[in-house]
Amino acid sequence: MSLLKDFYTIEHFDKQTDNKYVVGIRLNPKHAIFKGHFPDNPVTPGVCMMQIVKDLTEQITTHSLFMTRSSNVKFMALINPEINPVLTLLLELQPGDEQTIKVKNVTTFGDTVALKLTNVYKIK
Repeated sequence: MSLLKDFYTIEHFDKQTDNKYVVGIRLNPKHAIFKGHFPDNPVTPGVCMMQIVKDLTEQITTHSLFMTRSSNVKFMALINPEINPVLTLLLELQPGDEQTIKVKNVTTFGDTVALKLTNVYKIK
């Protein structure tokens, strides 16, 4: 179960190849997180975006995961859920050893890249 209850909904989940996925999500601009981050100027917290990447990777792999490393994390644009509620996440999974999975992510809205990161997860 996601820690981000009602924070986003999945609009489409497309498998491109055995290890590449394109996922469209819609943020909920009415979610309580945005009341504190920030009133009258909502910005999607980076930690929430990282949780979404983990949630989607868990759906793909059907495993519970624990993030062990994050690298090349680049927040490149603010995501205001009132202006840009629809995001596209490109996920490329690269299996490591039998207990780890490396995921490269690029998140966009329209033609704007909002986030790039690489995470390594341990299978619980």
